[in-house]
Amino acid sequence: MVKLRAVDEDASEATERPGSLTGSVYQQLRADLLEGRYKPGEKLRAEVLRKRFDIGSSPIREALNRLLAEGFVSLEDQKGFRVAEVSDQELRELVETRCLIDGAAIQASVAHYDTAWEERLVLALHRLSRVTRDTSGHDNREWERLHRAFHVALVSGCHSRWLCRISEQLFDNAERYRLLVSAVTSERNELEEHQAITEACLDRRADDAVRLLEEHYGRTYRMVAGSFEPTTVSASAGGARRAAGA
Repeated sequence: MVKLRAVDEDASEATERPGSLTGSVYQQLRADLLEGRYKPGEKLRAEVLRKRFDIGSSPIREALNRLLAEGFVSLEDQKGFRVAEVSDQELRELVETRCLIDGAAIQASVAHYDTAWEERLVLALHRLSRVTRDTSGHDNREWERLHRAFHVALVSGCHSRWLCRISEQLFDNAERYRLLVSAVTSERNELEEHQAITEACLDRRADDAVRLLEEHYGRTYRMVAGSFEPTTVSASAGGARRAAGA
C-alpha cells in the first residue's frame, strides 16, 4: 500500500488539499502506466486503488480522468476505467505525429538558433552519454529520465510552448510502447543516433536533423512493432515507415 495520508472516512477529504492528493495519485499512477506495472486492457478498480493509496474516491477519480484525457487509460460505460490498449495502428499514428511535431520544432529551433538552446542540448546529450542503458530488463529509470530530458531539450528552442507541450505528451505516449519491450535486444547504438541528431542541429543543418530524427523514430517503431503479438499488429505499417524514414 502506498500511504499518502491517514483516512477514516471519505468525508475527511474536505479537510485535505484535493489538488495535492490528486497530483500525488496521478503522478504515481502515470509512472506505473509508463513503466508497464499495469498491463494494457487491465481494469483499474477504484476500490483497489483506494486501498493502495489509502485515500477516498475523489482524488482517485480525478487522477483517472486526467490520465483519460492524456490517453493512458480508457473509460467504458458501466465498466469503469481500464489501461489503454496498445495497437500497431496507434503506434504508427504516434510515430507519424511525432515526426511532424518534432520535425517542425527542430526546424524552428534551428531558425531561432541561440546559445541557450545549444547549451541545453549539449548538456542533455552529455548527461545521457554518461549513463549506460541496461537492456537486460533491470531498472533503467535514470537512463529513461535523461533520455526524456534530451528529447525535451531537442525541441526546446522552437519558441513555442504549444509545440513543446505536445511534443512531451507524444513522447510519453510513445514511451509506454517502448517500455513494454524495453528488454528486447537490439543491435542499434542509440547514443550515436542522438549524437548525430545533435551535431546536425549544432551545424544548423535542420533538414538533416529532421531526417535523422525520423530514422531514429523509425528504428524504435520497427523494434516495438516487431515485438507485438501477431494478433495485435496491423498488416499495414507502411505509413509509419514512410513517415519515419524507414
